[in-house]
Amino acid sequence: MPGYSEFYFNVDHGYLEGLVRGFKAGILTSADYVNLAQCETLEDLKLHLQTTDYGNFLANETGPLTVSTIDEKLKTKLLTEFHYFRNHAFEPLATFLNFVTYSYMIDNVILLITGTLHQRPIAELVPKCHPLGSFEQMEAVSIASNPTELFNAILVDTPLGTPALRRGLAVPCSESQLELAVSSTAQSCLSLTKATLRHTPTSAWAHCTVESEKGQSRTAKMTSAAMCRQTRKSRLLFRVDRADERYGHNLQIPESSGLFISYLEAFYKFCEKQGGTTAEIMRPILEFEADRRAFVITINSFGTELSKDDREKLYPTCGKLYPEGLHLLANADDYEQVKCVAEYYAEYKAVFEGVGSGTGEKTLEDAFFEHEVKLNVLAFNNQFHFGVFYAYVKLKEQECRNIVWIAECISQRHRTKINNYIPIF
Repeated sequence: MPGYSEFYFNVDHGYLEGLVRGFKAGILTSADYVNLAQCETLEDLKLHLQTTDYGNFLANETGPLTVSTIDEKLKTKLLTEFHYFRNHAFEPLATFLNFVTYSYMIDNVILLITGTLHQRPIAELVPKCHPLGSFEQMEAVSIASNPTELFNAILVDTPLGTPALRRGLAVPCSESQLELAVSSTAQSCLSLTKATLRHTPTSAWAHCTVESEKGQSRTAKMTSAAMCRQTRKSRLLFRVDRADERYGHNLQIPESSGLFISYLEAFYKFCEKQGGTTAEIMRPILEFEADRRAFVITINSFGTELSKDDREKLYPTCGKLYPEGLHLLANADDYEQVKCVAEYYAEYKAVFEGVGSGTGEKTLEDAFFEHEVKLNVLAFNNQFHFGVFYAYVKLKEQECRNIVWIAECISQRHRTKINNYIPIF
């Protein structure tokens, strides 16, 4: 009964919607971030977090507090809350929450594949995976010798092998299709823009020597996932500060290309099928996600061997850019041409106009995250829909990145960039 959800929504989903709105009230405010940024040590940070809804989530940590420990506990808390939602959800909310986890599963699979290609032990890679994307067969990824075997022997038995994703990927698919999905990871790792990286396979961390634009060499520690994902300035150059690992999630040539496109389009169709307020709220959110990927694919493909035809095949088709905007992006040759395409769309024009080119100015990465936060905050202005669950997870994920960013700056005594987080409220 699309359009009449308010009449029956609370029967099955009212309790969980009320719960998630209550959790949303506990998201850190701008005042909280100001207080966190004034902390001198990680112990001070811990004490302040105890005065928020995080409470004593670090109480059992007896040893010296580290940023990785904080990051792990933040994700664990979010995972606990999400599992509570999922375990008490009825259909179709249960399926909706499953869709939320699929993007993390895809990221985890590609992280394991990329790590395996770099001869990293699977035992060291698994802890680096996002807990929201964990599944039983995850560690078996390393046994696949080719893309076809990867899908038929492993992914087909995972949530990523659901009929919705298979239809989007046209399974059974050709080896070339899956090879494109897998190979783009290695390409995005190896095709670095204005930077040279030297990998050491001795641990799950890669020590990277990065040559900056001024010719100065600096050393950073980055995970294999972060190496694919860190960007800098509007040109999406690689950031080298370890604290810049806060944003290890979106800005890369999507290594999962085929699978992620299938996932995003299947999720979009599912939300449209629900109709009512759920479709109304999720439509702009998923359209933005699709368009952001298209912009990022285009910008990060400059200077690589990826052809314009292959680039266009990686674009999701459920965004506002489809079809004219995607065609223009496919034929773009530099960043300025991408910016010209964005000017045809009011919201993306505002995003690109807010980007600076100097040191310390807002990056395109930051502008995208700010716009995403706005969309997710707006989702809470309506009632009786599933979008609040998606929005809450994304806002909490942003909050985790903010806290880790501040913690890294405190840990490294690099306070000049400590305020470069994305406030939510």
